[in-house]
Amino acid sequence: MKFSKLSQLVLVSALGLVLASVLSGCAIVTVDYLFVACSSGTSAGSSGQIQSFAVDSESGALRPAGKTVPSGGGKPISMATTADYANLYVANQSNNSIVHFQVNYDGSLTQKESVTIPFTPAQIAVSQAASNPDNTYLYVAGGSNPAQVAVYPISSGAVGSLAQSVTLTVPGFATDVIAATGVTILPNGKGVYVSAYDQSAYNPGGTVTSSANPGWVYAFSTGSGGALTAASGSPYQAGVKPSTLTSEPTNRFVYVTDFASNELIGYDVVSDEGLSLIPSSPFKTGSEPTAIVVDPRALYIYIADSLSSNVSPYSIALSTGTPSAIVNVSGSASTTTDTEPVSILVDPALGRFVYTANFLGNSVSGFQINPNTGAISYTQATPYPTGLNPSAIVAVPHGNHAIQVVTP
Repeated sequence: MKFSKLSQLVLVSALGLVLASVLSGCAIVTVDYLFVACSSGTSAGSSGQIQSFAVDSESGALRPAGKTVPSGGGKPISMATTADYANLYVANQSNNSIVHFQVNYDGSLTQKESVTIPFTPAQIAVSQAASNPDNTYLYVAGGSNPAQVAVYPISSGAVGSLAQSVTLTVPGFATDVIAATGVTILPNGKGVYVSAYDQSAYNPGGTVTSSANPGWVYAFSTGSGGALTAASGSPYQAGVKPSTLTSEPTNRFVYVTDFASNELIGYDVVSDEGLSLIPSSPFKTGSEPTAIVVDPRALYIYIADSLSSNVSPYSIALSTGTPSAIVNVSGSASTTTDTEPVSILVDPALGRFVYTANFLGNSVSGFQINPNTGAISYTQATPYPTGLNPSAIVAVPHGNHAIQVVTP
């Protein structure tokens, strides 16, 4: 069959449009940048580093993005961002430092100032005063003998001088050795909570010298300058060895993971940012729960169980805060990660993906959330290789997604 020149031109144009359509449909769109803090690089003897990955909007797959940068010290343990996602902070245990990075539009990081703190950090959190960026504070929990929570003001992203430090003790056991493990802040910035355990009362393989309850949560209300005031009744008993904790977007509940008892403990936030145990607490988890996150809609909880190397999903009863285990499509109440997940997040742009940093797997595992059930399934090509011993992850939205609101 022969075609006229006009027919050939029409055919070529049509084929071009089809090809363009196919290519545009396969275009990779970055929805978030994900940052991974690794204890060392891929070479022996290298210090801490932060790697950057781009999150694909459709599949949730990760690909390298931007230059890997030094974390400013060894053994980075925790990261946090400001509410506008323009600044990232990393806590390094080897030199007790908090290092500030500027987050650039392309997902690259520019190091700014470094602040030395008076104790070894366990976890950091930044107040989420998005409506008032001049009222932003960095809270650092850590130390042992004594355990402390410290407050640092943040101005235009820069970390200021120490404003306050509170020593954590157990009432009636002032000489016990306390170790802080985690810190979280209510999204409205009004409450700060710190998890800790009594090493004198819980000392596997060693001598126990105290009859105190081992696990605790300390509750504080915030005042002028980010100052902390202990809530009435604080501290509250929290199992045996609370490993970390989180609040959720509606400011009504706080959840704590108990590493030693394999449990999740839930609390209502009451007057003056105090806590009251949710009925039926605690709730069963996998083995050695280490990290926890609530999705941006306050519908689901995801817990990284470090010993069993999985993620356990739960739905939240909005009226009571009670969590219920979610059964995935596979029929299991958990989904396997790479080895020893120690940090977890839900992507902030769309709230569609869950990622874990796997300390012994030297990788990040990715999962896609079913928005109707909260169940998770694997993202494409997971897990994703990282440097050695990744210990913390955070993510920031990219482009127009940075101004979307993914909340209840």
